[in-house]
This record gives sequence, structure tokens and C-alpha cells, in this order.
Amino acid sequence: MREGEFAALLHEHAGLLSRIAASYEADPSLRDDLLQDVALALWKALPAWRGDASLKTFVARVAHNRGASHVIGRTRHPRAQALDEALADPTRGPESHAQLEQKRLRLQDAVRALPLNLRQTVTLALEGFSQQDIAAALGISANNVAVRLNRARKALKTVLGEPA
Repeated sequence: MREGEFAALLHEHAGLLSRIAASYEADPSLRDDLLQDVALALWKALPAWRGDASLKTFVARVAHNRGASHVIGRTRHPRAQALDEALADPTRGPESHAQLEQKRLRLQDAVRALPLNLRQTVTLALEGFSQQDIAAALGISANNVAVRLNRARKALKTVLGEPA
């Protein structure tokens, strides 16, 4: 694959890659590092893509594998957590927008707190992947995907304080 084609591939899947990286890393600077690692891993892995899964599924699988390696590396070599971003910009929209953003952040934190196997499954489901595509991306059965999604749903409800 030529460099221009690869840049187009990254541009086409930028949103997906960013959301997957965000599910593994909260710190924006470390997330950028993770995205660079994902891009390099994709460059190296693309020659091995056989076309038996969609390109989007292949890209997601590579991104999740790098994300998992990133998490494992962080647990082996823990770093001090960075301070949260500065206070919200006072020019933000109405309170309802702020409340919605707060809920989104709580959900994102709750997803990050899930065990790695559940986090991978939920992230792909939230991206709109079918159970079969998730199974192909993670190398598990579609039934296992359903079980993981059910477990993740229960865990998220517990963490978010909703009745299971």
C-alpha cells in the first residue's frame, strides 16, 4: 500500500480509531501516543490482511490489539495519573449540554473500568459492529460476544447506579 492510500485509510477511519483509543487511554497526550502506535501497527499489519473480514473490522482489530498491549504495558510500568483537564470553558452551552457531557464522561469512565475483554466488546458494539463482526475482530464466537455484552451491561448498570 502506498503512503497516500494509507493516509486516506487513516483519515477514513479516524473517528473509529480515536474512539477505540479513548476507550483505552484517558490522558490526551498518551492517547495521541497510542494512536501513533496504532497507525504504525496498521502499516505493518496491512500486508497480512486477506480480505476475509471487512477492512473496518481489520482496522478495529489491530487498534484493539494495540490498545490491549498499551493497557498491559501501563500495568507493568504504571505512571502517575495526569491531572484532569482544566475547568470547563465558561462559554459552553446551556446546562443541559453540560449535564449530557457529564453523563457521557461517566459512561466513558465506566467503560474504561471494565475488564479488558468486556471493554473491547462494548467499544465495538458502540461503534455499530454486528455480533459477527465483533466475533471476527476479537477472534471469539458470536455467542461469546453476546455473553460479554450481557456481562458488560450488568457491570455498567452497577457502576452507574442503575437497577440491573
